[in-house]
Amino acid sequence: MDKEKIQANNPLHGKTLEMILNDLVEHLGWAKMAEKIPINCFIKDPSIKSSLAFLRKTPWARTKVEVMYEFNWKKIAKAKGKSSDNQE
Repeated sequence: MDKEKIQANNPLHGKTLEMILNDLVEHLGWAKMAEKIPINCFIKDPSIKSSLAFLRKTPWARTKVEVMYEFNWKKIAKAKGKSSDNQE
């Protein structure tokens, strides 16, 4: 398969970890994120800065956040007023 075609279907393509976190916080909120992924940076005094520091050095947690984003990306895109695909 063509690499560009694969990337077009990848919701993480072109997204920084900070962008992913901001989108998830805006869409789900810290409490829901902590419910789904119970890590201290989401539970106790959550912030983007502390979450970025933890996730950058903890690959298993970053993977869980990326999966959460992939699961919610169409809803996030729709809430932002962007079409995530051409059939909406």
